[in-house]
Amino acid sequence: MAKVIHVHLIFEKIDRYFGSISAIYGTFSADQIGIQQSTLQHKGLTDGGSVITKRAIIKQAQIIRCKQK
Repeated sequence: MAKVIHVHLIFEKIDRYFGSISAIYGTFSADQIGIQQSTLQHKGLTDGGSVITKRAIIKQAQIIRCKQK
């Protein structure tokens, strides 16, 4: 299954969805997210898990797809 990472910027009220942690930092800076990329990678996001900073809520989940016939 494929994963998706949801980033909610609290003060800007922006929601974005990414396929990897690296993609997050291609769009937003560490200051906007409130955590450095290396720190977020070491936190070990898991399915259903989340990381909350002063500036953002970052969650990871699985994408649910239909089975092909």
